[in-house]
Order: sequence, then C-alpha cells, then structure tokens
Amino acid sequence: MPSNKKRSKKSGSASQAKTPQSSPVVIHRSTKTTMVGIVVALGLIGWLIMGPGTEDETVPVIVPPLSETASMGEKTFNRICVECHGKNAGGSSNGPPLIHPYYRPGHHADGAIVNALSKGVRQHHWKFGPMPTQPKVTPEEVRPLIAYIREMQRANGIN
Repeated sequence: MPSNKKRSKKSGSASQAKTPQSSPVVIHRSTKTTMVGIVVALGLIGWLIMGPGTEDETVPVIVPPLSETASMGEKTFNRICVECHGKNAGGSSNGPPLIHPYYRPGHHADGAIVNALSKGVRQHHWKFGPMPTQPKVTPEEVRPLIAYIREMQRANGIN
C-alpha cells in the first residue's frame, strides 16, 4: 500500500512537525525557450501586420522621353495619381512607388492596374492602406495611363 507522506501532529509529542516551506518555482529550459519563441513570433506577426510605418517610400526615377500615348497618360497621372504615388510615380509618404519590381508586368499585369482604378485594391505589398477606386479616371484615359507607367518602369529597369 502506498504510504501517506504527510506527517501528523502527535499530541503530547516532544518534537514538533516542521511547517512546510514553499519551494521556488522552477522553469525548465525548454519552457523558457518556448516562451521566448512565442514572444518573438508574436512580435514578428505584429510587425508584419502593422509594419514599420508609412515613412516616405520614394525612389529615384529616370524620366525617359515619352511616346505620345504615354505623354497623355502622364497628364492623367499628374492630375489624379501624383498625390499618392508621387512625382514620376516614384512614391511618396502617402503611397508606394509604381517604379518598383512589385509592379512589373509579370507580377501586376495591365489588367491589375485596370482593376485597381475601377475597383480599388486592398493593402498587400505596402503599409499605406487600401487604394480607393479612381472614378475620375475615364475609360479613355486608362490605356495612356498604363502606357506612361510601363514606359517609366522600362526606363528604370523594371520589365
């Protein structure tokens, strides 16, 4: 039979039973490692969600001679897009540069630009928030605007 480890106080006994003292809490190394891992993972997830902020994301841009179509698109860009995407599509503190590999034709085809203008875009590459629809861009202005963006990208090595 298992024996009871508790000591009982005997009445009239000359020896008093010692009062149990609390033992220090021991956290094993594997538990510490797990806790540190969880804290690091939560910090990383928080950073990915919140990001480093919306600092100025401008990039230097080479401005090439533009075709007639792209020149028309530049006028539309300067009227509507420059506030967020910056001068020459180089980005600003309000929006990302379009002269960036994220927006190369193989990653964001022309149809993605059309959709962004007509439907808006959720935030996904940058921490600027979602892009709203752009109803001021008329259907006739869409192709020249895309030509402008693509010519600017090619001049800056984004193909």
